[in-house]
Amino acid sequence: MKKKTIWIIDDDPIYQIIVNKLAEKLEIFSEISSFKNGKEAIDQIHSLIEIIENLPDVILLDINMPIMDGWEFMDEIDNLSLILKKNIVVYIVSSSIAIEDKNKSKSYSNILGYISKPITINDLELIAHND
Repeated sequence: MKKKTIWIIDDDPIYQIIVNKLAEKLEIFSEISSFKNGKEAIDQIHSLIEIIENLPDVILLDINMPIMDGWEFMDEIDNLSLILKKNIVVYIVSSSIAIEDKNKSKSYSNILGYISKPITINDLELIAHND
């Protein structure tokens, strides 16, 4: 199995540390990057758009963040879909239990799942092995 790159987009620094530690412990991702809001991540995607191998394979995306929330981020990804030469898989990882959020996540073709926080080692293993 080829190791995947993963991006964590979440405004909670403690959550980012925990997910980083879990992912490092598993040794199943080739690279782990963290962003504190969707705008930081979109800016990074724009800077890497021509370097396909540097784009993430998987994104763990929080919904509620300042500056650019998860839904705004997904709208930007949709806008970039014609020029992105890579399919980036997204998992919503949120503390929101609102059925509206779960239903909205189904309206985006590249969102493969909705995971309630806290994320577990088992969640990360399934994400890493999902093709």
